[in-house]
Amino acid sequence: MSERGALRARLDLLAREVAKFGVVGAVGLVVNIAVSNLLWRYTDIPTVRAGLLATFVAILCNYVGFRYWTYRDRDKSGRTRELTLFLLFSAVGAVIETGVLYVATYGFGWNTPVQSNVFKILGIGIATLFRFWSYRTWVFKALPAKDDVVVSAAVSVPAPAPAPAARVEADTARR
Repeated sequence: MSERGALRARLDLLAREVAKFGVVGAVGLVVNIAVSNLLWRYTDIPTVRAGLLATFVAILCNYVGFRYWTYRDRDKSGRTRELTLFLLFSAVGAVIETGVLYVATYGFGWNTPVQSNVFKILGIGIATLFRFWSYRTWVFKALPAKDDVVVSAAVSVPAPAPAPAARVEADTARR
């Protein structure tokens, strides 16, 4: 395959991955916003704490979508490691997301329902960039492509040395 064709194939795979990540993320966004608004409206839980609880509900929902749809073809050998890293990077994303809501709510006093939703969504957007990078890089590691395995195996095995050419002289006297 030419370099251009290989690049095109890699970009196509990345586009599909981003689309699937986006679909799962959109479901998580709906879950996150719905749970946040339900908690804000029907409980006395403070704004930021309710937003954080909603984030954790969405994280659990997203794990199922990422593992069994977006990254179903990725390495499944270390589920404990995968889940630990997923929760770790999700927690960092939750800090980013909740940090934006916290600054808006307590730093600027913007805590009407509309303002809370706007800053919740803004925080989710910023955290999503971090999560996409960290999940695909560290959590759901890609298995080596079959072509890469064949190429790397061929590279690691030294090629046999060519046999010395036997010198064949034409015997013109016999002809």
